[in-house]
Parts: sequence; C-alpha cells; structure tokens
Amino acid sequence: MNAEHSHHDDGSAGHTRKHVLDRGHDGQGPDRTDHDTHEQAMPAGHDVHSAVDEEHAVHTHGEHAGHSTAMFKNKFWLSLALSVPVVFFSPMFGMLLGYEIPQFPGAAWIPPVLGTVIFFYGGMPFLKGGLKELKSRQPGMMLLIAMAITVAFVASWITTLGIGGFDLDFWWELALLIVIMLLGHWMEMRALGSAQGALDALAALLPDEADKVNGDGTVTTVPTGSLGTGDVVLVRSGARVPADGRIIHGEAEFDESMITGESKAVGRGTGDTVVAGTVATDNAVRVQISAVGSDTALAGIQRLVAEAQASSSRAQALADRAAALLFYFALVAGIITFAAWLILGSPDEAVVRTVTVLVIACPHALGLAIPLVIAISTERAARSGVLIKNRMALERMRTIDVVLFDKTGTLTEGEHAVTAVTSAQGVTEAELLALAAAAESDSEHPVARAIVKAAAENPGAVRLGLSGSNFTSSTGRGVRATVNGAEVSVGGPNMLRELNLIEPGDIARETEAWMGRGAGVLHVVRDGRIIGALALEDKVRPESRAAVKALQERGVKVAMITGDARQVADAVGRDLGIDEVFAEVLPQDKDKKVIELQQRGLKVAMVGDGVNDSPALARSEVGIAIGAGTDVAMESAGVVLAGNDPRSVLSMIDLSRASYRKMIQNLIWATGYNIIAVPLAAGVLAFTGVAISPAVAAILMSVSTIVVALNAQLLRRINLDTEALR
Repeated sequence: MNAEHSHHDDGSAGHTRKHVLDRGHDGQGPDRTDHDTHEQAMPAGHDVHSAVDEEHAVHTHGEHAGHSTAMFKNKFWLSLALSVPVVFFSPMFGMLLGYEIPQFPGAAWIPPVLGTVIFFYGGMPFLKGGLKELKSRQPGMMLLIAMAITVAFVASWITTLGIGGFDLDFWWELALLIVIMLLGHWMEMRALGSAQGALDALAALLPDEADKVNGDGTVTTVPTGSLGTGDVVLVRSGARVPADGRIIHGEAEFDESMITGESKAVGRGTGDTVVAGTVATDNAVRVQISAVGSDTALAGIQRLVAEAQASSSRAQALADRAAALLFYFALVAGIITFAAWLILGSPDEAVVRTVTVLVIACPHALGLAIPLVIAISTERAARSGVLIKNRMALERMRTIDVVLFDKTGTLTEGEHAVTAVTSAQGVTEAELLALAAAAESDSEHPVARAIVKAAAENPGAVRLGLSGSNFTSSTGRGVRATVNGAEVSVGGPNMLRELNLIEPGDIARETEAWMGRGAGVLHVVRDGRIIGALALEDKVRPESRAAVKALQERGVKVAMITGDARQVADAVGRDLGIDEVFAEVLPQDKDKKVIELQQRGLKVAMVGDGVNDSPALARSEVGIAIGAGTDVAMESAGVVLAGNDPRSVLSMIDLSRASYRKMIQNLIWATGYNIIAVPLAAGVLAFTGVAISPAVAAILMSVSTIVVALNAQLLRRINLDTEALR
C-alpha cells in the first residue's frame, strides 16, 4: 500500500515537495521536505577543482581589490631583504644602537638607493590605493599610509641631497614602515583566505579517479572529472564519494565530518543522498551521480566562503570612517604642528615634528582591527560547520531578539517515526510491530520504512523474525500481506471503512489522544480483527531541546513556524518549550510572520531548510539555512549550517558576541593610540622634555599593530562545540 502523496510546488528554488501523510487521518500528521537534486550535467573534465578555481577567481577583498595574497607576500619578503642594509647603514639607527657604520665608497648611497626601490616597489599598493581614495574624495587607510611613506620619502631625499640643511634621514623608518604595512596586509589577506584554504584542502581530498559501473555490470576506473549525472559509481569501503549522488544499492556508515563538522559517522542506505568527499567507512555502496563540478555541495560551500571574504560589513565601514577621521585629524595636526613650531622659530623642529605626526598617524593597527577579527571568525565558524556567506550576518547575530525556526527538517528530523503503539488484549507490542513490519516490508513508502525501522529496534519483534508474502497495496487505503499464515492489513481510516471495522474502545481512546496532538494513525488488522494501532509523527530532534533551552538562557526568544495543522504544531511547541508557534502558514506567507515579529520591534533570525523558506530567510535580519546539500548555494541566507544541528545557532550567537567585543577593543586601541600619540609626536609636552622621535614613532606603531593582531587571535579560544549543549 503506497499511501497517496499529495504534494504542491511552493514555487521556490529547489522545488521542495511537502508529502502529506494520508495513511492515518485526513490532512494531519507529519510532513516531509525532500530536496530535488540539481541534474544539470557538467562537461567532461570539468570537476569540482576547476569549478571552484573559476568561482574564486572573481572574488577580491575590499580595499585590496586587484591584489593577491601572493603579491603582498612577495613584496614583503623582497622589501624585508632590501630593508636590512638600509637599516644597517642608517646613521640614526647606528647612533641608537651605538655601532660604527662601515665606510667605503658608495656606502652613503645604500640607504637612499635601496630605500627608493622599497618605496616604489613595496609601497606601490599603498600609493595606488591612496590615489584612488583621493580621486574618489573618500580618504581612508590607504591614503593615510601613502601620505606617511611619501612624507618620509621626500624628507629623506631632502636630507640626502643636502637641501635646506635639514637632518631628516628617515630611510630606515621608511623601509620598516613599508615592510610592516606589507606584513600586516599579507597577514590580513592570508587570514581572510584561510577559511577558503581549509575548504580548498577538502577539494584536494576528492579522489582523482572513480570506479564507474558500466551497463553490463563491469567496473571501470575513470577520471573523476569525466563523470556525468546519471552515472553509477562503486564506492568501496574506506573510499571517498567522487561526486554528489544517491545510493541505489547497499548501505554504509559515512564520515561526513568534512562537510558537517560532526565526527560521528552517519548511516546511509538505499535512497539516501551522499555528498562528494565523504567517506564510506565500513561497506561498499553503489551511488548514482546527481551533481558534478560546480553543482556539488562542496563547490557550493566553497563559493559561500568566497562570498564571505568579498562581502563588506557595517563594522568595516565604521573602521573606514574612523580612518577618514584620522586622516583629517592627522592632516590638521600636521598643519598646526608645522605652523606652531615655525612661530616658535624652529623650522627644523617644525619639519621633524610634522613628519613624526604624519608617520605615527599611519593607521595600520586600525586597518587590521576589523578585517582580522572577521577573518578569524569566518575561519573559526567554517571549521565548526557554520558557513558565513555574508559578514553582516555574523555581526547582526549578537543583536537578535528572536530565533524563528521552521519545524520540519529543522527542529524535527523531517522523517516519519513510530512514536507510540497500542495493542488489543492478548497481543504484545513486539508482536504488533513484527506483524506490521512484515506486512510493510515490501513497501517503499516512508511510513513503511518507519514501521520496519521501529520493529528492527524492538528486540522482541526481532526475535519473532516474521516475514510476509503475497504483498498487495491499495492507494490511500493500506497494504495487505500474508504473515505467519494470517492475513494482515495496515492502513488508516479509509481501510477501516472499506473493511467495515470499528475501533475497540480502549484502542480508540489512545488513537484519539494521538490525533489530538496531530499524529498520524495506522491500524493493524489480522484476519478481520483490529489488533492495535501505531502513531506516526515527525520526530523531534533530541538536540532541538538543548538548542531552545540554551537560546532562552541567553535571553533570546524562540518561535516556530510551520504549515502543519495547529494541533501538530502546538504539540511540538509544548514538547520543546517554544515561546511562540505559528501554524498552518503557507510557504509564501512565512515572510509575513517575520514582518509581524519585526513590527513588534524584534530583530529576527530565521532558520529554515533554505528552499521554501527563502522569502522569510531574505526578510529576516539574519537568514540561516540549515542542512548540507544543493540548498547550500542559495542566495537568500546569510549563513549556512553545514549540518542539521539547530544547536549551531548558539555557536553563531556566541561567536558574534565575542567578535563584536574584539572589534570594539581593537577600534578603541587603534584610535586611542593615535589620539594620544599624535599630540605627543607634535611636541605638546616638549617643554617638559617629553617628545616622540620618528624612530620611537615607528616602533610604537608596530607595537600597536602587534597588540591588535594578538587580540584578534584570542578569538581562536572560543569554544563552539555544540556537543557540550546536551
């Protein structure tokens, strides 16, 4: 008996189908979300590696657009090598350390010549960036850096050429300034790329070859890139799945930690989907390929990380505004400093102090304050199975007032499960399950699989070892089979009406209570007599309770939205202790409920399966798609949880709050340092003997950068282990 599958297309990407249980009672019972796989074939040889490379090539990082990590790395190392002789032959540096500079023909020209090379070679990214900001009339970090190194360069050449008699030999400061800037930007870009690098490493773990099953049953080893949708591959024990697909024969435990972040192996059998790169740990299975190349879940995950790197954020804009203000602050301070010392009759001191002000105002620490925090947060989240597609989502998560969960497949497992059993006098629960499973064993319906699974988990039913024969099914009514010489039928109200049977009072009382909470009911009939009934429901995930409780402990309300009947939704809501339940909501109306919450002044994070929930995901402050698969590439969510564990939302909140604290700390340090150091560099306390020389300014600037970088690194200590939330 294959029950009727009434389904509708909600019109959203992915074509989610909701299967309504019609084997129990009309219109009630658990629903199930199935995700259609994307069937577009890729050309032969176009594997996930090339797909990801092409996708990643289009992304750049903010103010470094057009620059690469390798470029900053190369410029840093060469500039560092050139800076060593510049520093060593600098009279000022020699005086500071008290050593004699070697004297030979041309020795005096080593600092200016190599310093000039460093200025134009190592400083070019900053000069170009500063010019771009100047043309756009949007001064920021690059313009500040460009101004500082240009002032040092010009001042040093004035001294080298003997113009004006100024003692402004700043070649070593210029060299170290550029080297430090290059190092910082290299660190920043490398950190921002670390999450992508971690996922690129996953692509490298994909097998280069696959065992393709031919039409005649023979197996041929072929390049992974030659596989197309519809091909069947043999995945042996210990081997990796070469592409996304569906198991058509066999069952095995799969290590999916590279996708979900969960170390526990997951059982997969016939009909289940598997993801490229996961490992069959104990048995061999045959998989029919459903997606290759850029359509695979792994490629989609890598695209998400690339988008996260390319996205801009409100906090980063705050850092840019701070840099712009600092530019004007430094410019005005420099002008005032120069004018004040001229008035005091010290032209040399005016130039020295002005240069010092402009050097010390260089915002490298400020430039690293936000990007490093975001970079480390994105990487840390990715390693925990939380894929941040939009940086704004991470920043907004700390402000969320309510988390709105979609029910099916999010708080629940999205699969039918036998949740209660009642039997007539003289029939044990184990016997009832064994009879029902034997009758259903030849059915492929999800309800049948749930009954067979329940029987397999009952030791008494297993010991009976019953099997059925003469299987027949009647759509919308039930199944019938011969079990142990008796005729056994399993079905819902339509079957009872057809057989002219009425529930016994004791069974009816149980089934009425089940239907009252929205469960589906199937009756078991043996030789024309009702001997029991089974309740089937969409089983609540055990981890959902921990997630709801932990959110409420953090002061965040929890709401649930579903298209299920009111009694079904209320039952789940009571079970989990949810604050507010929206029931019988059509997919196209879910975003209206988000608006309703927002109109109450609440900031909403929506957690859904990423397909029929897409309007609500897009409407909320933070859209979170849950579950790996083809939905991972959808555009409406800012965050994707690679696994199906709702506790990962807690990780997002904790990481968001910790990241924000680090952002504020770094901004305070970076701006506070400049606000204090610039007046000292200008010489406001010179009359007391307190003044900052250009050498000390460069050292303090590097110390500031190190402090910001180390503070950001503390984010790595954040514990995002969802297993601790039980």
